[in-house]
Amino acid sequence: MTGRTLRMRTGALALGALAAVSAAGALAADYALDRQDMRAQLIPQRYTTLSAEVGAKISRIPIKEGQRFVAGQTLVALDCILPSAQLQKARAQQASARNNWEGSQQMAKLNAIGQVELRNSEAEVAKAAADVAYLQATIDKCQIKAPFSGRAGEQKAREQQFVQPGQAILEIVDDSTLELELIVPTRWLAWFRPGHKFQVHIEDTDKTYPVKLVRITAKADPVSQSVKSVAVIDGRFPELMAGMSGTIVLAPPKTSR
Repeated sequence: MTGRTLRMRTGALALGALAAVSAAGALAADYALDRQDMRAQLIPQRYTTLSAEVGAKISRIPIKEGQRFVAGQTLVALDCILPSAQLQKARAQQASARNNWEGSQQMAKLNAIGQVELRNSEAEVAKAAADVAYLQATIDKCQIKAPFSGRAGEQKAREQQFVQPGQAILEIVDDSTLELELIVPTRWLAWFRPGHKFQVHIEDTDKTYPVKLVRITAKADPVSQSVKSVAVIDGRFPELMAGMSGTIVLAPPKTSR
């Protein structure tokens, strides 16, 4: 082998190695470009603010801020003495209307009254029943029960305070599952699918927790070419609570490039 040939082969090998390094560098740069460090905040899966549906005085709020409760438990009790008395009166009127209707039926059989009087007495029974149902529904709204299990948040009204319909009384959260919302590039959808696992570092606890993607919204943003996704903390960690924040580091797997 001549010196000229040797130098040509050596040069070719050097160029090939340089190209390989350049390609690897480009791939690494592209991978780093796709890598996203995202701020994330823990939010409860369900949360709401309980409000009064009737105007009344708050007689009792048995749950305190931060305490746990179960679905169906009474969280706010309103003073409904007046509608309770009205309900008793309505039930007495209902019984009287029923007696009159039953008497009218007997008299109609003897042709002692006409059909108009009979139908009117029947209508009075229906009217009395409607009054009872209305007042019973009003009284039922005086006991505000938990729609789900969770913890009590901020108390916005106090015992013995008169509240109007629609006025906020108590915030509640379901912290059994804590969620994280992410905005990711739409090109990631080839591999970023429900069930994908990653991690989040929560600054409040200075710990890292497992996370699992549960759903992706149905519509992408055509301008930013991104889509909102929702993940959940994969497991139960008592030290975590809604409102804590941290950082999620996400990048496409190298095999997907």
